[in-house]
Amino acid sequence: MTIIDGLSAVADRYELFLVDQWGVLHDGESPHDGAVETLKALRAAGKKIVILSNSGKRLAVTLPRMAAMGFGADSYDHCVTSGEEVWRALDARTEPFYASLGRRCFMFSWDGDTSLIDGLDFTGTGDIDEADFILNAGTQSGTVDLSAYEPILQRAAEHGLPMICANPDFVSVAPDGSMNICPGATARRYEEIGGRVDYRGKPHKPVYDRSFAHVPEAGAALAIGDSLYHDIGGANAAGIDSLFIASGIHGADAGAAGDAPLIQDTLDALYAKEGQTPTYAMKHFGW
Repeated sequence: MTIIDGLSAVADRYELFLVDQWGVLHDGESPHDGAVETLKALRAAGKKIVILSNSGKRLAVTLPRMAAMGFGADSYDHCVTSGEEVWRALDARTEPFYASLGRRCFMFSWDGDTSLIDGLDFTGTGDIDEADFILNAGTQSGTVDLSAYEPILQRAAEHGLPMICANPDFVSVAPDGSMNICPGATARRYEEIGGRVDYRGKPHKPVYDRSFAHVPEAGAALAIGDSLYHDIGGANAAGIDSLFIASGIHGADAGAAGDAPLIQDTLDALYAKEGQTPTYAMKHFGW
């Protein structure tokens, strides 16, 4: 694993860049310093860019939000979100997991946002005893642990309800630096008590298949992200190189606070703890 100061040090080795969104490009409200310029530099160098995000939102929501932060359509070639992939799978219902689902959906959402099922032939229910499956697309703001979800998960497990996780992230960093619990944490807990979960986002294979399908002619690929489990683990499973952005969700453990440079021994200890090692590491996403 090599620590680099900027993406320009290795960009000429790759044709395709799979770039995480939250934690790498922006904090949910504002772009990180140098992120817009770095994407533009990649584009100027003739590279292909796919924004690969575990957002549970559809592209119709994601793309305008990115544009408002300075990441317009000229900044990348394609965007893949786990939310869009879930919607596609629910709409098509060709895969065995989705074909077997009933029509009554119990939804975990971000503060009541049920837009992910807009345009789909499903009936929402607020009673887990009446549901055929759980669509896990969000968590309530201010959630600090999963205690509020535990009774519902236990009841769902008793019924043997399948769960779809539209955002496999465990946590995300809020603009104020605090950590928010994400749907991946709820899904992981559901699996612990015997629940069955289908994931569409990183580190799982379907989103990589979708990303590569967008640019089948591209050569060597580099995945860039701040989650060792999701971004680096997904890249390792897909057999491609990866760049770890240390200032994201692992910032404290990676020693990425302040102006001090990254320390190899600190990073190696973190990689050993998380069970994933990237090809490169960089403090912040920049050129």
